[in-house]
Amino acid sequence: MRKLRVAIVGSGPSGAFCAEALAEEAEYDISIDVFEKLPTPFGLVRYGVAPDHQKIKSIVASLAEIFEMPGVRFLGNVTVGSDITMDELREHYDAVILAAGAPLDRRLGILGEDLRGVVAARNFVSWYSGHPDAAFDTSLLDAERAVVVGVGNVALDVARMLVRTPDELRRTDVPEHVIEALAEHAVREVHVIGRRGAEHAKFTNKEFLELTEVASADVVVSPSELATPEVESARASAGPATSRLLAALQAAADRPLHGRSRSIHFHFDRTPVEFIGDTAVRAIQLAQTSAPETLSTLEAGLVLPAVGYRSAALEGVPFNESTGTIPHRDSRVVEGDEPVPGLYVVGWIKRGPSGVIGTNRLCASETTGAILEDAPLLRDAGSSPEAVDELLDARGVEVVDWSRWLAIEAAETTRGAAAGRDRVKLHDRLGMLAAAGVSVR
Repeated sequence: MRKLRVAIVGSGPSGAFCAEALAEEAEYDISIDVFEKLPTPFGLVRYGVAPDHQKIKSIVASLAEIFEMPGVRFLGNVTVGSDITMDELREHYDAVILAAGAPLDRRLGILGEDLRGVVAARNFVSWYSGHPDAAFDTSLLDAERAVVVGVGNVALDVARMLVRTPDELRRTDVPEHVIEALAEHAVREVHVIGRRGAEHAKFTNKEFLELTEVASADVVVSPSELATPEVESARASAGPATSRLLAALQAAADRPLHGRSRSIHFHFDRTPVEFIGDTAVRAIQLAQTSAPETLSTLEAGLVLPAVGYRSAALEGVPFNESTGTIPHRDSRVVEGDEPVPGLYVVGWIKRGPSGVIGTNRLCASETTGAILEDAPLLRDAGSSPEAVDELLDARGVEVVDWSRWLAIEAAETTRGAAAGRDRVKLHDRLGMLAAAGVSVR
């Protein structure tokens, strides 16, 4: 039976699903090493899914089973590009799958975007999710008004997290320092800005209804936002999903306000034109998208653009800057018109930041199918797990394997029990490594 050694760069759902499909393959004896730059697995499931969405985050249990399958190894705390190069991966493995996701944020490209107080929503999400590399200036929470630019699910996650009470947050795994910062913040109004009409909102009906159920905040939708010809036309011809969402928005617009301490306001058909301020943002200028000459100004001390994620180029790998993806043909990485032997791609870095967690399973099936089709032609690297381990050890790389990750997880559970919670995330890299029993050199 032909043996194959496969490296996967990235431990999020797309990489995990590739590992699962390859480990279950009966025609070949396949060993899989999953490389992850963080000491923790699961990618955006751990650091991107809102902490109050426990049902979605429960997929972690299924992903964990994949990393415990025979032939699958987790190599956390290893940065591909510095701890081990792409050329070395291709030397030691018959095939390499790039599943590095989309760790950057898309920019709006307007004046004032670099002012203090304009912070990509991704940074805020990473911070409240306990990402060890996240940095967020909590003094920005002294602003009484925050603006979220974007009307996708991430935008609603951000708005919801800004109005959650400490008691609600303590039902999640959010680090305590985040809860303390959010408990003391001054934000009373959150304004959500959509560049297109309400009929084009990208958030789901379920996400919006969940927002309306937050006890600490009124959700404010002006009836005028839903009285446009475009919305009326959409009501008559839209599919079920859009119809449900428009009905939920209308119900919110018709509902009397409760006078709660915080409020979330929705504005559609508004395009950000400029962030106004000297060194720090103090307002955002908006143009009516359907009538650009109509301008308005909304004061704000914190602006969180949530307009999408973007993948980063990997050293030694072709990259399309305009699409933010690795060029490929049928999941095979291509340079020009030629496939790069033994190099494959999956997930957001393959197709862009789109779809839900389940979308990655189909994407992984396509990628692993290409590898199995190519298997008879793949070069035999003739390497071994020990050779890779020795290379990393010689460079002083402290690998967090699966048993060490379980130690981190146990420490989080213990910390949670002490605080009367199910789990409290460790957010500091050194703290994670200490919990894993790693002696940092």
